[in-house]
Amino acid sequence: MRVLSVALVVVWNALVCSGPAMASDGAGAVHSGLDRQLQVRPPRVDTEVVIDGVLDEAVWTEAARLTGFSRYAPVDGGAADRATEVLVWYSPTAIHFGVRATAGADGVQATLADRDRIDADDHVQFFLSTFADGRQAFVFAVNPLGVQMDGSLVEGLRGGGGFGGLAVGREDVDRSPDFVFQSRGTVTGTGYVVELRIPFKSLRYQSAAEQRWGVHVTRVSPRAGVEDSWAPARREGASFLSQAGFLDGLHDLRRGLVLDLNPIATARVDGAPAAAGWGYDTARPDLGMNVRWGVTQTMTLNATVNPDFSQVEADAGQFQFDPRQALFFPDKRPFFLDGIEQYATPNNLIYTRRVVAPLAAAKLTGRLTPSTSVAYLSAVDDAATSFTGTDHPVFNILRAQKDLGTSSKLGLVYTDRIDGARSNRVLGLDTRLVWSEIYSLLVQGAASHTDTGASSDTSPLWQATFNRAGRRYGLRAQVRGIDPKFEAQSGFINRRGIAAFNVTNQWTTLGAPGGWFQRFSSDVVLDGQWVYDALMAGRPSQDRKLHFNQNLTLNGGWRVGGSVLIESFGYDETLYRDYVVGRPQADGSTRFDPYEGTPRLPNLDYVISADTPTRRGFNGSLFLLWGRDENFFEWSSADIVFLNASGTWRPTEQLRIEGRYQLQSYQRRSDGSYAGIRRIPRLRVEYQVTRPIFVRLIAEQDGNFVDSLRDDSRTNLPVFVRTAGGYAPALRTSTRRLRVDWLFSYQPTPGTVFFAGYGSSLASDDTRGPAYRRTSDGFFAKLSYLFRL
Repeated sequence: MRVLSVALVVVWNALVCSGPAMASDGAGAVHSGLDRQLQVRPPRVDTEVVIDGVLDEAVWTEAARLTGFSRYAPVDGGAADRATEVLVWYSPTAIHFGVRATAGADGVQATLADRDRIDADDHVQFFLSTFADGRQAFVFAVNPLGVQMDGSLVEGLRGGGGFGGLAVGREDVDRSPDFVFQSRGTVTGTGYVVELRIPFKSLRYQSAAEQRWGVHVTRVSPRAGVEDSWAPARREGASFLSQAGFLDGLHDLRRGLVLDLNPIATARVDGAPAAAGWGYDTARPDLGMNVRWGVTQTMTLNATVNPDFSQVEADAGQFQFDPRQALFFPDKRPFFLDGIEQYATPNNLIYTRRVVAPLAAAKLTGRLTPSTSVAYLSAVDDAATSFTGTDHPVFNILRAQKDLGTSSKLGLVYTDRIDGARSNRVLGLDTRLVWSEIYSLLVQGAASHTDTGASSDTSPLWQATFNRAGRRYGLRAQVRGIDPKFEAQSGFINRRGIAAFNVTNQWTTLGAPGGWFQRFSSDVVLDGQWVYDALMAGRPSQDRKLHFNQNLTLNGGWRVGGSVLIESFGYDETLYRDYVVGRPQADGSTRFDPYEGTPRLPNLDYVISADTPTRRGFNGSLFLLWGRDENFFEWSSADIVFLNASGTWRPTEQLRIEGRYQLQSYQRRSDGSYAGIRRIPRLRVEYQVTRPIFVRLIAEQDGNFVDSLRDDSRTNLPVFVRTAGGYAPALRTSTRRLRVDWLFSYQPTPGTVFFAGYGSSLASDDTRGPAYRRTSDGFFAKLSYLFRL
């Protein structure tokens, strides 16, 4: 590990010191495109305005005008069908945007909603790349009523392939971060007007006396299923942000003292069965404090003591397509979300949710130089999360990135988790090279060193991904390997001990403007997966997949898709290491034989998917997979059904009703019986009283049936599972769980909140009865206030 550490640091230093010389990765071709990009010089006006969504102050007549929007999605190119005018100016302390949007024939879709939940509404998005690096940006969005959505965009981390084929267009925005800014909107007779004020205190930006910021402005019209962009941008480009326009000549920007104090008080009372029937604990209220300090214009220090890391909403239930892969749940805790984009890394080598219940934590994020960013996190976790139960695990996480050329970058990651005599350290280097506007190459190498006190091990992880994001033809090829002993105790690795190679070829046909279809893509995915040690020994792959995917985008925002999945899965003995077959003997005893699954199972599956635009306040989506696939419970072929159907209905401007139904079933081909069925219906009802106040009900039921297991593909004998005391039969289980959560929320700005809620968990030992019994419940309240000095 020490030799690898030295080597990676030497490479990092060499590349950092080389500076602009690395622009030879194809930056010249990209520069030729940037030379044609839009540039404006917004005026600096030392005045303040009322943020009311009217734009009637005199300063708006002096603002720079951004017009001439063009189509971006579903097909880019050509003038937009709807007129949009964006006005921009800045004062010494904030940048101001105003938007006048003319409605189309479908009118304006706008609802009162909670923060970040305006996808189905008309809205305008602003991507501010304050370092003009073409790699990451702050994201601010508002709907016609001024409801906010915000986050960050970091390019170069998206995967591809799978059921949907290659992803096209801008990468997904991470909506976890919440920024303080002001916005208002009004619906007019011809469309809508929105107004934003983004304080410089909420941003990190350059220290130069005069600055250039990258900016994208897009207008989303969900009823029509279209998105328009101010800066002409190609969806198939390797980088969306490098195609941005520019705000030039920004000068004399004053953040002043950036010091946010955020005291927090929380209280909860948890209930559980007791001797007297039901009892509640008497936990004392907790007090904590978050502090955010802008050390410089480019660097921010966050610290927290006794933080509130509770969540006001339970994680939604998920299905596992493959039980060998762990499920990922995003971190929703406020302290980790400020600057979280700086910690992004391929293969999730940083996963802040590993810090479970810290006593204290601090982090430093920002730019050391205009082209070098750094993010460092240190935390002391609760002893309950320790392997020993007495030590306090200490986390140290470092992410550093160096910009290369106009869109490429080099990254370094280091993490450690020290838990008494135990430790886990990970060191990695990654780079993303972009050239000729449509080509990119992502390469990552990492190693983990794990010391248990009694033994230690050093193991590798590696990946290389090539992308060609062409307009008519796209290509993605990836190789990836994770040693079975590779550990990232500060990260998230969904499955270790595998190596894979996959390639996706995609062909796209674009429809005529206004035609019945807008885009049709057809792709072929070839995927091979090896047991890591088997690949190193030159043995054949374990799993083989050939997928044919078709996706069609229709005029008006309708999307449909279909796939044919031809697969072959090899027996994974590690998954069934605790299985044995019980063979009855003549004397009445049972002999336990090793479980030996069928060497290979062939699969043939079909997929259909559909997404609707918003019509009369409703939109929905459907994913259905069925066919012959592996029954992982018993390692045999089964007729399977995977269903995920969801819909959202907004009967009024303030009421939102969301429903989701998930089904997963495995029907044995041998006799038609079910090896397993799981159903998860979920209902979410939200009423937005005013912009900052809402009440919400969430109810989710999880019904899970697993039949008594047997060796279905060979002997049909019963399966037993190895336990500490011998062998136990794998008997039928049938359970239901119901979770109900109520919440009252008042959140006028990020950091200033009052939450009050109640949650109850109920269970039943049978999927169809008897009645539920309460297993736990609890009341909670949270009060915090953001003091911005």
